[in-house]
Amino acid sequence: MTTETLDTPAAADGGDEQSDTRQFVTFLVGGEVFAVDMAPVQEIIRVPDVVRVPLAPRTLDGLSNLRGRVLPIISLRRIFGFAEQEHDDSTRAVVIDMGQALGFVVDRVASVINVEPAQIEGVDSLRGTIDSELLTGILKDVGGYPMVMILDFGRLIAQEFAEIAQIARSPGAAAAVGESDGEDEADSDELQLVSFSVAGQEYAIDISSVQEIVQVPENIVHVPNSSAHVLGLMTLRERLLPLVSLRSLFSLPAREIDEGSRVVVVALGSAAVGVVTDSVSEVLRVPRDVVDAMPALMARDGDMADINQICRLDGGKRLVSIIAADNMFRHSVVKDALTTVSTMNDDARDDVLDEDGNDDEEQVVVFRLADGEFGVPIDSVQEIVRIPDELTHVPKAPPFVEGVINLRGSVLPVIDQRKRLDLPPLERNDRQRIMVFLLAGVRTGFIVDAVTEVLKVPRTAIEASPRLSGAQSRLLGRVANLEKQKRMIQFIEPAHLIDDADRESLAGLGG
Repeated sequence: MTTETLDTPAAADGGDEQSDTRQFVTFLVGGEVFAVDMAPVQEIIRVPDVVRVPLAPRTLDGLSNLRGRVLPIISLRRIFGFAEQEHDDSTRAVVIDMGQALGFVVDRVASVINVEPAQIEGVDSLRGTIDSELLTGILKDVGGYPMVMILDFGRLIAQEFAEIAQIARSPGAAAAVGESDGEDEADSDELQLVSFSVAGQEYAIDISSVQEIVQVPENIVHVPNSSAHVLGLMTLRERLLPLVSLRSLFSLPAREIDEGSRVVVVALGSAAVGVVTDSVSEVLRVPRDVVDAMPALMARDGDMADINQICRLDGGKRLVSIIAADNMFRHSVVKDALTTVSTMNDDARDDVLDEDGNDDEEQVVVFRLADGEFGVPIDSVQEIVRIPDELTHVPKAPPFVEGVINLRGSVLPVIDQRKRLDLPPLERNDRQRIMVFLLAGVRTGFIVDAVTEVLKVPRTAIEASPRLSGAQSRLLGRVANLEKQKRMIQFIEPAHLIDDADRESLAGLGG
């Protein structure tokens, strides 16, 4: 992102006589020429890439990263009702701080000018396309233009972004969202598993042993003289993590790593290992009565009995093998890999999270909607399931309910998250999933485009989202600004996924 400076005209001679002279930045939008007082202008930048924000005013292009801070980018063309126009080499964002820094997109920045008070006229006689209430005055015959309109950004922000306008009066209102309710405790008669595929077979690990799920890095450090099962080492937030291939461990045919491949980070105590899988499928809640011990004749010999249980889903048509994390860590290959990591970097082991977690990080499930990334606390997610071929539509159901499904004998209301966030509709596809939450005692499913990973986010990267609307600030109160990864993940507060007024209607559908 490039910051630009403009040539500022030198003050005329005269000493104290020039104290009333004001400086303005002039710019063009939709063929009109505007000016803004220089005082609140922080800088002028090229228009950055943005992350879209659901439930925000349509005048907001999105959120960008400006040297580690979140910067809302706003379209002046939309505010003024001008036709949309593609950005070009002249398009700029003028960063103005009126209690919160905002970037306003303009067609072109002209210059910085000095103006005497006598050159500023009122707006009473102005007749044009711009609401005169947004103007504080008119400059005539300055900067080479016959007329320049002075924009009052304070009024403009108050009109378009009421939440931002109130920041100075209620600075504490945008505090971080509170912790989720304690209603999401797992039932003792169920297992919660992270399932994944390897060579067309489905496996799972207890979610309590899974630290996170990440993409396979582009650069893997290969360790000389290591076992063929060990792909190498990756760096995960300043610690070394050994990568082990499940395909190799299970003597399955080798396959090139692709965009769908994922690393499941499995932890036991202070140690962690990355298990490379073909793809991660979903989070399952499995009743214990459908989980059987692996038959003795089929148990693997050797120094790792990795698969010790198998669960029967869909009436026995779908079998998922459960890998025991503690057995995996007793495997000689994994032991050797962890010893290698310890030898290469003793300090790295101290940075690995222990069983009690780390207060400096938050663990979230990351999913995609449209072109944005969103996250929810992992403890708030009951499970993640595939969308069935058909959803049952319920007559007289609330309009926000897409339908209901049968989830292990219970009726689960399902809501299209795109509809909830006023995003364009999407045709059903195999990547979509239903994320199940417990909202006011009612299990509710939300359709998302894809669930991509489980991620530990440093708290230092999490900040309050800019307050752009009431609905947005309640539902999307925080954002993770991962500057080095060039990612911005908007955190959803599950408690606000459904308005209080709709909870009663939703409860009538649950079973």
